[in-house]
Amino acid sequence: MMPELSQESDRGRPAPPFGVAEVTGPSMVPTLYHGDRLLVHYGARIKPGDVIVLRHPFQQDLLVVKRIAERRETGWWVLGDNAYAGGDSTDYGVVPDDLVLGRVRFRYRPLRPGRRSPWALLGWALSAARPVLSGRAVSRRLRAR
Repeated sequence: MMPELSQESDRGRPAPPFGVAEVTGPSMVPTLYHGDRLLVHYGARIKPGDVIVLRHPFQQDLLVVKRIAERRETGWWVLGDNAYAGGDSTDYGVVPDDLVLGRVRFRYRPLRPGRRSPWALLGWALSAARPVLSGRAVSRRLRAR
């Protein structure tokens, strides 16, 4: 889940094709963690395996991050990478195309407070920024169903 992402600029012109959002909650662990920042590509082509930002089907002011499992006749079946967290298509069904906002391209993990030792800084520098790849965890979850 994430805060609202703006689709238009203040001057009425279309927003840039990219935006930043923050992850809250555990539904995409181990791919994304609470507090991660995401670079979202609005209107990008999507396919099964991609991590996307979408409007919740029942609360459209709430944005969520999920992985596309498959295309269905009426939209997309989406799953969280954490099978125990819920809040995906197993709860609310197929997500229509018009609720999908964009594809997550990149994640950035901010430095945790108090982590200032040289080893902690090195570990953070090596793992803080990564592209969000397609299909990393979805295949394991689909095989388990």
